[in-house]
Amino acid sequence: MSLLFVYGSLKQGFPNEHVNTGRRVAGQYRTRERYPLYLLGEGEVPCVLTPAGSGHQVIGELYEVNDGDLQRMDRLERIGEPQGYERIEITVERFDVAAGEALSVFVYLKQECFIPPSTQRIGPLAEYRAEHTARFHWIGAA
Repeated sequence: MSLLFVYGSLKQGFPNEHVNTGRRVAGQYRTRERYPLYLLGEGEVPCVLTPAGSGHQVIGELYEVNDGDLQRMDRLERIGEPQGYERIEITVERFDVAAGEALSVFVYLKQECFIPPSTQRIGPLAEYRAEHTARFHWIGAA
């Protein structure tokens, strides 16, 4: 089993939750480092960009996932495709308890250098919320 941190449409109650077949881990989690989280393009697709160091500690959910879970989400996030995301390891921390633990987890993100400068951006945001989904539209491979 691996741990996966999700911050956008793969969260519970969000448009692509049906693709996330992992088991949610109790607690509230955020990235240890600051990252820019933007809503990109006309579809206002949530995307964390690298490198780290600007933006916010991004808030999201943590899931235990197996290889099959990751394969389904990798297809949705278009891993290995030119406009797709990358799955990398980062550190997240639990922040709803006094001595929150730090964990090494997978996350989907994109490199800033691959986002065209003309791309519409909203943010940076600390958290992708339900109200942000009103204009969300993107069709990945499910």
